[in-house]
Amino acid sequence: MINISDSDRRHRQYKAVTRANIRQTAPWNDGRLGPELQEAIEVVSAVLPFRTNTYIIDELIDWSAVPDDPMYQLTFPQRGMLNDRDYRTMAQLIRSDASREAVEAEANRIRMSLNPHPAGQLTHNVPELHGRRLTGIQHKYPETVLFFPSHGQTCHAYCTFCFRWAQFVGMEDLKFASREADRLVDYVRSDPRITDVLITGGDPMIMKTRVFRRYVEPLLHIEHLHTIRIGTKSVAYWPQRFVTDADADDLLKLFDQIVAAGKQVAVMGHYTHPVEMSTRMARRAVARIRRTGANIRMQSPVIRHVNDNAPSWAELWRTGTRLGCIPYYMFVERDTGARGYFEVPLTRCWNIFRRAYRHVSGNCRTVRGPSMSAFPGKVHIVGVTAVGGRRAFVLEYLQCRRPELVRRPFFARYDEGATWYDQLEPLSEADREFFIPSPQHTTDRSTLTIEGRANGNTRRHDRPASEHRSAER
Repeated sequence: MINISDSDRRHRQYKAVTRANIRQTAPWNDGRLGPELQEAIEVVSAVLPFRTNTYIIDELIDWSAVPDDPMYQLTFPQRGMLNDRDYRTMAQLIRSDASREAVEAEANRIRMSLNPHPAGQLTHNVPELHGRRLTGIQHKYPETVLFFPSHGQTCHAYCTFCFRWAQFVGMEDLKFASREADRLVDYVRSDPRITDVLITGGDPMIMKTRVFRRYVEPLLHIEHLHTIRIGTKSVAYWPQRFVTDADADDLLKLFDQIVAAGKQVAVMGHYTHPVEMSTRMARRAVARIRRTGANIRMQSPVIRHVNDNAPSWAELWRTGTRLGCIPYYMFVERDTGARGYFEVPLTRCWNIFRRAYRHVSGNCRTVRGPSMSAFPGKVHIVGVTAVGGRRAFVLEYLQCRRPELVRRPFFARYDEGATWYDQLEPLSEADREFFIPSPQHTTDRSTLTIEGRANGNTRRHDRPASEHRSAER
């Protein structure tokens, strides 16, 4: 029998908090969200997705530290997520009670300036079978296929930095998802190189178990498929999915079934901050998942205002390892959405990683990073060194569209302010082959992006060096 605490009882029923009902919540009405924070929520959420829930509000956010609290920054819209011009324009439309059509038109203009689908997601990763493009499937590396089930294209809460934010803003031409599980099975069967299927979203754990089962069970009969990965934030944002939800036991029985079929279940747990593992419910979810034979791998990007410091990462890895999770990846914030607010220079990411890494035991050192999921592949920042008297980033591909380049060190000119792969330049001609060009945006989108950056959306590396040092402390 599962023992339920008073806190657990309060949060047995999932309740989303969104732009539509935030005014009915206690923080909005009891003074915890002052006028400036309220305005930021209303303005920014008209452009970028906003969804949290009562478990996060009541259990994970330290309201005495708002707006600086990491979990508040992670789940509530912030003014700095839009550049000054766009924020003022949208605020004026909302204050003037402009028509819904006018607000949405301006929101769409801003969205299209934010590189809604980075790294060729819509153009270069979609495979074909028998001459038909398989929408909702991505196949970037030979061994792993990503599948986006249409029933899993939302989340228990949205991360403010999310690189798949375009899935959630209602622009149909920006979405990618599939209702056709049969197409996935046919495609995986057709390519014996594929050993892993990553079911992702959104968050597939938003689905009821009976629906999730329809996607998973047909995969169990493919001999060359070894691992079913589940990309999910539910372990942090709604761990009740594995403990007290009505079909939690059925979900764990499905994990048992996958393991019994000789496949590995890898729950790719998106843990961003150690507080997400601090509650009794979160720890019970981990224990119940692991009892099925599934493993939980921890991954997250470095996010300014949330976890851009070494102690948070060291504590996260230590806590996860103690609970039986596997530290897996530290990523770099991707080149999309509100990146100007959340991005961290590559050199700082590397310093955060190595300072955290040297303060944890060997059991935590399964983690890799910092890594950029760029168009060519996963680019690992190995370090900073001097080559022929010039400072340089030492890089390598952990995965690559050209597999022959994997794990071959190469060099980029050192740039203290660089925040992404496409801002780097080869150190020498010998390094040029590693710099695979990214697909170009259309002229209109490029113009909007440049215009947006030029009007107040200050990039992280354009900020004073003193601010960089202050953030590190």
